[in-house]
Amino acid sequence: MAKRWRKRAGRLAALVIAAGIYTFCIPAAAAEEASGGTANAVTLDIPARSCILVSGDTVLYEENADELMPPASITKIMTLLLTFEALEAGQISLDQTVSCSDYAASMGGTQIWLEPGEEMALSDIIKATAVNSANDCAMVLAETVAGSEEAFVQKMNERAAELGMENTHFENPTGLDADGHLSTARDIAIMSVELLKHDGVTDYTTIWMDSLRNGETGLTNTNKLVRYYDGCTGLKTGTTDGAGSCLSASATRDGLDLVAVSMGSDTSADRFEACRTLLDYGFATYESFTPAVPPEQLTPVPVSGGRAESVAPAAADTEPLIIPKGRGEAVELAVTLPEGLTAPVAAGEEIGEAVFTLDGETVCTLPLTAAEEVGEMDFAFALGRLWELFTRPPAFG
Repeated sequence: MAKRWRKRAGRLAALVIAAGIYTFCIPAAAAEEASGGTANAVTLDIPARSCILVSGDTVLYEENADELMPPASITKIMTLLLTFEALEAGQISLDQTVSCSDYAASMGGTQIWLEPGEEMALSDIIKATAVNSANDCAMVLAETVAGSEEAFVQKMNERAAELGMENTHFENPTGLDADGHLSTARDIAIMSVELLKHDGVTDYTTIWMDSLRNGETGLTNTNKLVRYYDGCTGLKTGTTDGAGSCLSASATRDGLDLVAVSMGSDTSADRFEACRTLLDYGFATYESFTPAVPPEQLTPVPVSGGRAESVAPAAADTEPLIIPKGRGEAVELAVTLPEGLTAPVAAGEEIGEAVFTLDGETVCTLPLTAAEEVGEMDFAFALGRLWELFTRPPAFG
């Protein structure tokens, strides 16, 4: 995953240069490839030990993004990810009632003070974990999904490995400081992007204030950007003595999805300033562009020797691209299709391509495929077509 991010960052850097936007950030991955080190074309004032800004798997800015640090309660992003994956797999349900164990009730730190044996709907447990960063509720989620903390932590580390989180090791589902419980800004961005792919996550992470226990327990989101930053969709704060103040903040504007991660800030205010600066930079510098081929350019291709005279080309849907701000209209499209094909033609067979370029640099290549099968004409089929022609009623005008 991290290697793919570096590759996309390099492509974006080339676009930024080609567009003549030399004052914009060239992602650090591109500079890494060129010089073997980490550098940005501009340096943002980020009050954090490490940070990263991404859109999907494209890195837009980074500083010390691979420095190992305690992740504090940002850990709960993985706890929530495994919970939502279990929900989608049908292993658990939002309306089921779960019970707090003695162990979950003993977590300490931030919590909603669940009593041993207290029962609550799973949706409320998720809410308290996402909004209030409740450690007791995070442990209830772990025990509900995997049966025990140990089994859940094993799942956390297995999932981290699957996602390409190369520098992460979890020791618990809460983020409380523990020997060996470490991650990086880059890895946190990876799991943040993955969590946001799941339906219903932002129903919880965008809550500013709510309550539980029939209004007796108030909840206020620990992520102040949810209330004060336009387009914020989450995601998770974290603070411990070992980690300092951390934040993974997500936001969406005009189709551009960003995730900013800051770690090791001195104060809570610093972490919000760090992520606000990163998000502001991203929205001011980049835009989302979705490659699409206009229907009028998908002209049918003649087919010789087939049961149909032509076949229509089709372009696959693709993920949005990140390009320099304001350059969407400058993207050019060239469609290449053959003058003709010979049957048989299989449905889905690649028959051409659509190439999108910006200032001479290729930003995307889409294969064009046959929209339907065209079988080879045989004697019986040809005879049937001739019969149709001879027996067709004459047209009078």
